[in-house]
Amino acid sequence: MISMVVISKDEPELDATLSGVAAAADAYGAADGHGEPYEIIVVDASDGRLDHIAAAHPGVRWIAFERPAGVRVSIPHQRNAGVRAAKGDIVVFTDAGCRPLDGWLGELLAPIQVDGEDIVAGVAVGPEGADGLYDAEALRRAEAAYLDECPTINLAFRTKVWEAIGGFDEAFEYGSDVDFAWRAIDAGHKIRSAPGSVVTHHWGDRRRQFKRSFAYGKARARLYRKHRSRRGQLLSTEPMVVVYPVFLAGIPVVLVASVFVPWVLLYPLLLAVPAWRNRRIGAGRVIVDHLAYGAGVLAELPSR
Repeated sequence: MISMVVISKDEPELDATLSGVAAAADAYGAADGHGEPYEIIVVDASDGRLDHIAAAHPGVRWIAFERPAGVRVSIPHQRNAGVRAAKGDIVVFTDAGCRPLDGWLGELLAPIQVDGEDIVAGVAVGPEGADGLYDAEALRRAEAAYLDECPTINLAFRTKVWEAIGGFDEAFEYGSDVDFAWRAIDAGHKIRSAPGSVVTHHWGDRRRQFKRSFAYGKARARLYRKHRSRRGQLLSTEPMVVVYPVFLAGIPVVLVASVFVPWVLLYPLLLAVPAWRNRRIGAGRVIVDHLAYGAGVLAELPSR
């Protein structure tokens, strides 16, 4: 059995996601020739506000999730609850709001069922004509045969992997998916890329993207606090985690120094290099996104 798990909190787009996932599963079963059994599980933390969607999808196993006391964001808790409830030995994750494209499930499962892989990650991009801030990076990463990390927005794995590494770390708010991937790799598993397995997902307006970037920056700082052995590769693999926080931290120094040395006010011109590199996808919004990310890193640093 294939267990497809979707976690949700107040996401009205969940309705279309469930329809798309069910249609993809039926198409996969028909193409496979024997209709492999599957189940769809929703772990919903909406306190009943999406009960009308549950009623519209009677074939979905609905788990009304109660957020633990003292927990602000329950994403890793919901993921663990979904896997614990799963009956299948293969779990497929996608997010509320995602729309699977043709061939999504078959492309995602083939490396596991045919090639014997343990973890497979597909691609998530914005719908055609939408703001594609994250699309270029997602497509670039998908070109590799194996990945060094992945989110859960389009992911399949054997439940034995989840069991072996202890599931998702519930100490995280955001970033538990990357932590899961890093721990899986450290345990000897590989993450196979499936570029033909695609879901579309609307990333929200500029304000939501700004808030997401800040949250991702905080998560990244926390990840490197936990995974200390990876810090030595930061400048070569993820300079953004260092460069933008340092740039932001330098602004107060520049403002003070400008009283005595006016030319230091040219400091913001340092952003001209990343602006030029990202000119094709919108230099301004990329810089704002990266600065929000850097601010998130700085916000997390003194928290522990």
